[in-house]
Amino acid sequence: MLDFGCGEAKQANFVGMDKRVLPGVDIVHDIEVFPWPLDDESCLTVVGHHIVEHIKPWLTIDLFNEIWRVLKPDGQLALSMPYAGSRGFWQDPTHINGFNEVTFWYFDSKHPSGLWNIYKPRPWRIEPGFPVFHVVGNLEIVMRKRIEDEKE
Repeated sequence: MLDFGCGEAKQANFVGMDKRVLPGVDIVHDIEVFPWPLDDESCLTVVGHHIVEHIKPWLTIDLFNEIWRVLKPDGQLALSMPYAGSRGFWQDPTHINGFNEVTFWYFDSKHPSGLWNIYKPRPWRIEPGFPVFHVVGNLEIVMRKRIEDEKE
């Protein structure tokens, strides 16, 4: 289980990866540099808490593709971030990449919107009940690595 961009707040029982040498960081690596120093299909779960809003927007698809690469088949990705345009998003001068509910439709290859067809990243499935917006201004998403020939 991987907590990428964990900083000093690594989740219990996870391997922590961050570009900074900090307590709890197990793998020192810039998450915007691909490939990550992890084997293909080596993670059952990947989490990222308040990190994707710091990723250069033009690297977003590459980031999701890299997470897809390291996840085991049917592996799960859980992310939290400030909602695009919210006070929590704008307050931090290093927030450069905004996400809202529709952003994730670009990654779900079977989403009825058809937005996946624009960029055709590695295929994901948005888990039922997600994304979730919280009144404090945060957004959470849980997605699962979709297998190419998977049936609904």
